[in-house]
Amino acid sequence: MGAWMTSGQFKPIPQIILELTPVQQQSLCDDVYLLIRNLDWTDATQLIMLVMGNCSLKQQVVAALVNYISKELQAEIQYGD
Repeated sequence: MGAWMTSGQFKPIPQIILELTPVQQQSLCDDVYLLIRNLDWTDATQLIMLVMGNCSLKQQVVAALVNYISKELQAEIQYGD
């Protein structure tokens, strides 16, 4: 999806999510949960399929992630192949 940069260091977004503090992870989770709370899902696999199968919802989840990283972490998002 992309990478972020702070202090001249680029990292993949999944790595950044893993390195967030528990409080930061919960804040990001709360932001995304607002988008998926009305979906009917029972496990992560089903949730991923629902989100990935809905272009609008997928864009909203990505936007929430980008917004959190850029605003809360003051990081620059760079998209690559």
